[in-house]
Amino acid sequence: MDHSAILSSKKGEEKSFSISVAARDQGKRIDRFLSESALHLSRSHAKHLIEQKKIFLDGHPVKPSAHLKAGNTISGTLPRPAPLFLKPEPLPLAVLFEDSFMIVVDKPPGMVVHPAPGNPSGTLVNALLHHCRDLPGINGVIRPGIVHRLDKETSGVMAVAKDDSSYHELARQFKNRTVDKVYLAVAHGHVKQAEGLVDAPIGRHPDQRKKMSTKTRKGRTALTRWKVLERLGPFTFLEIYPQTGRTHQIRVHLSSMGNPLLGDPLYGRKGKSATTDDPVLRACVKRMNRQALHAHKLALNHPRTGERVQFVAPIPQDMEETLECLRSRR
Repeated sequence: MDHSAILSSKKGEEKSFSISVAARDQGKRIDRFLSESALHLSRSHAKHLIEQKKIFLDGHPVKPSAHLKAGNTISGTLPRPAPLFLKPEPLPLAVLFEDSFMIVVDKPPGMVVHPAPGNPSGTLVNALLHHCRDLPGINGVIRPGIVHRLDKETSGVMAVAKDDSSYHELARQFKNRTVDKVYLAVAHGHVKQAEGLVDAPIGRHPDQRKKMSTKTRKGRTALTRWKVLERLGPFTFLEIYPQTGRTHQIRVHLSSMGNPLLGDPLYGRKGKSATTDDPVLRACVKRMNRQALHAHKLALNHPRTGERVQFVAPIPQDMEETLECLRSRR
C-alpha cells in the first residue's frame, strides 16, 4: 500500500518529509508503515532512522514499535546516502540492458556477487560500483541494489536496481513470485520423463553446514519445474523453471532426483567425471570446470513503467562446447 508524502530538499542535503496517517493505517507499527510508504524505506532502515531520532511522531521521538492513530503526523529527515567502503573496479561487465532505474547484466561464471571475507574484491558489486557512477543510494548506502543472486559458478542474467524505489519494487516481485526465470542445465543420467516438478522443501543440511538439503526438519517451500531438451547418452540437457528462489535450489533438487548437475563440486558425483568408458567424452566433461548451470532468461515488470520485459543471456562458451562434445559422441 502506498502513502503520499510531502518531500522537500536542496541538492546534496537531507530530505525532509511529512506524512499524515489515514484511518486505514490505524494500529500499524510506525516502522511497518514507513516501509509501505512512498519513502521507499526497508523496515530495517526505517527502524534505524527512528532509533537515530531522524523520524518523529507528532513532533516527538518514538520507538520503532510505536502504534499509529488516525490523524498522527510522521515527520523527519532522510540523510544523504553514506558511502559504501568498497572499491569500484573496472571489471568487464556484459550489460544486457540499462536505464536510470535498473541494470541487467550477464554474470560470468567464477564471479561472486557480493564481497565477503574470502572474496573482498573482483565481485559483481565492485564492477557495478565502477560502472554506475551516479547511484543515488539504496537503504541509506550508496550501492547497487542486489535483489537476487546467482552462485559463484553459475552464469547468466541478473537484474540490479539503481535506486530505492526500483529496489523495493523488484524485491516485491521476487517475493511475490511474479518473476519468470528460465535456466539451462546439463545433468548426470538419462532423465526418462519428458518433464516434471520437484516439490521438496529445502533447508540447511543436518550435518554439512555448507550444503542445503531436502532432508531437513526446517525446510522452506521449494518448487522446481523442468523439461528435457535433449538426451545425450549418459547426460541430459534440461530447461528449468524455478518457482521459488531458495539457496542452491536447482542444484539440490536435481541431486535429489538422482541427476546432479554436471561439474557440481558440492552436490555432484565426485570421482565420476562422465560415468562412461569413452576417454574423449571423459576429457570433454572434465573441461567443464564448474556446475553446468546457466540463468538463460529473466522476465519481470519494469520497476518504473510496469511494462513486462524479458532479458536473455546467451549460453556461455564452456557449456556450448560441452554440449557439442556430448552431441558428437551420442
